[in-house]
Amino acid sequence: MGDNGFLLSPILCFSFFIVALHFVHGDLSYSFPEEMKRESVIGNIAKDLGLDQKTLSSRNARLDFVGTRKRYCDINMKTGDLITSERIDRESLCGKKASCVVNVDLVLENPLQLHRVSLHIQDVNDNSPKFKTNLIEMEISESADKGNRFSIEQAHDADIGQNAVQRYNLEKNENFILAVDRNKVELVLENKLDRENEKEINFLLTALDGGSPQRSGTVVIHVTVLDANDNAPVFSQDVYKATVPENSPTDTIVIRITAVDADEELNGDVIYDFGHLSDDDINVFSMNRQTGEIKITGIIDFEETSLYEMRVEAKDGLGLTSYAKVIIDITDVNDNEPIIYLKSLSDPIPENVPLHTEVGIINVQDTDSEMNGQVRCSIQQNVPFKLVPSIKNYYSLVTTGQLDRELVSDYNITITATDEGSPPLSSSKTVQLSVADINDNPPVFEEQSYSAYVTENNKPGSTLCSVSARDPDWRQNGTVIYSLLPGEVNGARVSSYVSVNGDTGVIHAVRSFDYEQFRSFKVHVMARDNGSPPLSSNVTVSVFISDVNDNSPQILYPAPEGSSFMTELVPKAAHGGSLVSKVIAVDADSGQNAWLSYHIIKSADPGLFSIGLHSGEIRIQRDISESDSMKQNLIVAVKDNGQPSLSATCSIYLLISDNLAEVPELKDISYDEKNSKLTSYLIIALVSVSTFFLTFIIIILGVRFCHRRKPRLLFDGAVAIPGAYLPPNYADVDGTGTLRSTYNYDAYLTTGSRTSDFKFVSSYNDNTLPADQTLKKSNSDFTDPFEEFGASDEVGNPNTSNHGS
Repeated sequence: MGDNGFLLSPILCFSFFIVALHFVHGDLSYSFPEEMKRESVIGNIAKDLGLDQKTLSSRNARLDFVGTRKRYCDINMKTGDLITSERIDRESLCGKKASCVVNVDLVLENPLQLHRVSLHIQDVNDNSPKFKTNLIEMEISESADKGNRFSIEQAHDADIGQNAVQRYNLEKNENFILAVDRNKVELVLENKLDRENEKEINFLLTALDGGSPQRSGTVVIHVTVLDANDNAPVFSQDVYKATVPENSPTDTIVIRITAVDADEELNGDVIYDFGHLSDDDINVFSMNRQTGEIKITGIIDFEETSLYEMRVEAKDGLGLTSYAKVIIDITDVNDNEPIIYLKSLSDPIPENVPLHTEVGIINVQDTDSEMNGQVRCSIQQNVPFKLVPSIKNYYSLVTTGQLDRELVSDYNITITATDEGSPPLSSSKTVQLSVADINDNPPVFEEQSYSAYVTENNKPGSTLCSVSARDPDWRQNGTVIYSLLPGEVNGARVSSYVSVNGDTGVIHAVRSFDYEQFRSFKVHVMARDNGSPPLSSNVTVSVFISDVNDNSPQILYPAPEGSSFMTELVPKAAHGGSLVSKVIAVDADSGQNAWLSYHIIKSADPGLFSIGLHSGEIRIQRDISESDSMKQNLIVAVKDNGQPSLSATCSIYLLISDNLAEVPELKDISYDEKNSKLTSYLIIALVSVSTFFLTFIIIILGVRFCHRRKPRLLFDGAVAIPGAYLPPNYADVDGTGTLRSTYNYDAYLTTGSRTSDFKFVSSYNDNTLPADQTLKKSNSDFTDPFEEFGASDEVGNPNTSNHGS
């Protein structure tokens, strides 16, 4: 049938089925218990279909329930969860079916998709077994034969499987047993009924299921026994025994005697009475003639009489009598509680007391007699103490474990005394003990070591770090005081560098630190308590000083202005790329603060020379032309990489010439100051040269001959690095300095440089200019006796490309 109720032809139905296959996708199956709360999550449809939550909402996902108006579940569009929307009861949906499945269609639009969702509802034990009525009444004659069976209606349980009724229990009785078959429940008469003993029998029948938790249902079975014959009165037992505690109040029922007469009506009525009693017994007990109850009417004292024995009789309406004996035992009443007395107590107890130390004495007394007066004492709590029996009713309280005040400082020990009465009586007493502290714990630092970081040039008094130690001891034993251990830092006492607050453990800087002097140091801090004797522990604090860009670059070559006059001689034949000079600079800082860069900030001919950004090497950019000026002056700036950057400048004087004779006047390049002093120096130099001319010529020629060296250019300037220019942190040690030894320069003194200090070494490098461009000099070029020296110093620069020359 279609929606409009008309009959589809087989061809149309088959076509519709084929088209529907394109829209039906894989089934989803969920299994969950019945009776789940509303909005409980069954599963996540979005995750199981591989969709996200936005897709469910945008495609208008919905559930269509077929064949029911109820919507048992729904979709949470925010999370994609399939949730319950109302109570689901499996019994109302599927009854006793073994499998309960509800099929739901999940519809998605744009494009249209259909998913079949199967909801498997699992049974839970939510129904108890139930009988049709709460009371089953039966009438059975006392002449019924043993083994007779009487059917009982079975209990009903709406659950299935293990949650349904699994077994029956019959209340224990003398006459019936239960026979349970697959399809029926029966009572079986095990012993014949006797109306004289029981006219009516009531017992309980219980039906139990197998669920967890287990549920049950009960029904009361009432059996009426029909009369068959007559009998004389008979006591239920020949001897009645009763036990009565002393001091029982009056009207207390001691015992009830019963005699049964099988006769009905008047002949079955029974009257009870005492037999012969002494006068004392009559004042103590009384009997109810109709019910047979014996009550107390006087005072019962166990110490006077511990046993009463009497005879009783029963008469029916015809006067037939039967007799029985009643024995009443009077028991001692345990009516006195034990009393605990604390005879002595040591309080407080030092926490270092040895094991089995006696800290208190306990005495227990009970005024009852015999077993009622026997008392045992115990400590119920888990405490490091126990009671050791001493002489009669005396106990010693001793320690059983090591005391530690830091773990437990006070004990409330509850001592319980219990007598041997029945029921036993007991009393308790709480003993309070305090544990006295001893100084058994040294201060313990929270960390194994501490590190402090501070930048150089810090303000004196600034906080470096804080150390903290804990001492679990009490009062002065746990009071921690901090101090510095004696030591030295750079040859000075550690107290001249840092201080520690004795109360808080805060470490302060006493002075301002200089990274260039030292980069780190260690101090040792001691934490000491105020115990007697005091205990202490130490910790190491490492102070690391970080660099600040507080040092400007220092130019080692060329020499700073104001000292000796230096210049470089550049051959006219030098080609582009030739090395003509090098600026050597160092920075006392470290890291990026010491990374140096070189820049030409002023040049007579900007396109003629260039400088290596990190090497400081000055090279010719192009071949020298005739139009280039002979005198070249460069101003070079050296900058570090700090923030902010610091810099220094120097002047480089260059002469483009192949011969010193071509230089018009050296005085034009020299400094303007001290002209008179320079003239005096020139006169002294000429006299000196004249005196030692021949000696120098012989030495120079000898040296050149021995080493077969090429004649060198005479540079009007000195490239050697004065020792005074080196900063104190830079040692001129071969192979260990910070300037590469691969850069070597030939140095000559000018007429204005004789007052300068130089360091002379023999190493040199003749790769300053290519070998084929070395200019040859004639003997006439050596008219002025200048002595040649090679100078090489190594100075530091953190950047390897800055190492110089």
